[in-house]
Amino acid sequence: MPSRSAPIDDVLPLLTELLAGGTLLIIISGTTYENVAGGTLHQRIDKALLKNLYLGLGRGAYDYGFNNGKPVVLHQILPDKHLLRDIHRLAFDFHMSLLMEHGYPTDVVFSRPNYCKIDLLVRHERGERLYLEIQEIDTVTRLLNIHGYRRGIRGLIDDITEMGRERGLDLKATTDAKYLEVGLSTKEDNIVYLLTEIVLPDGIRAQECAFWGDEFGYLAEGLKGSDAYMITGVSRDADFYDVSGSLLPLPENVQPVPGGIQTFRRFLREQALAREK
Repeated sequence: MPSRSAPIDDVLPLLTELLAGGTLLIIISGTTYENVAGGTLHQRIDKALLKNLYLGLGRGAYDYGFNNGKPVVLHQILPDKHLLRDIHRLAFDFHMSLLMEHGYPTDVVFSRPNYCKIDLLVRHERGERLYLEIQEIDTVTRLLNIHGYRRGIRGLIDDITEMGRERGLDLKATTDAKYLEVGLSTKEDNIVYLLTEIVLPDGIRAQECAFWGDEFGYLAEGLKGSDAYMITGVSRDADFYDVSGSLLPLPENVQPVPGGIQTFRRFLREQALAREK
């Protein structure tokens, strides 16, 4: 959706029709359940249809199904309080290293379940927009250079990962240019669990699945967007579509279909019509 507050009234009937026809739908997002249709998704879909709906949320932290019409956590990747403390300390220390060594200002968000977010563009607000803006990549790179950090966005990923490794922490770092995120999981963990435990055991092959997103593109050489983490060993034979219209290079198995949310709605309509025939 273009923003977290955008209405889903035109999408919901299409989702409902597909669910009623037996299509299994999975929503993958880095956000929380409360931010998906305001936490009311289960109240807006017939309880009998929820058996075909699953969610992978929190950047791999939670996988949801539904029981008796209510969301339930099927699987989670959460740190104990000691590991969470270490993740928080790593993010803060990296924030301080950028500030003290380069004079580069950042903010840290500590309130995530198994990771921290470091805001690399503290004076640049996305507001309600969810999507990556390509100019943010250029802005971060330019600001890093101005402050004497020459390794670019990819260098940030490598440096915070190495800092964690030196502390005995095996963490995963990702970025969408504005935010550098470091923690225990990514969307890959959502996909691996949901395909391995839900989709494939239901007799659905990976070749029969389609994954849609708007952040598949490479932000820098070897640095893939957050949606590209959905391309895993178990999902590799599925179809992947990027609706962003971005000029960023895409992984070879991702097809560009520009048009944003309108293109995705059209796909849902076509699938619903195909079900009727």
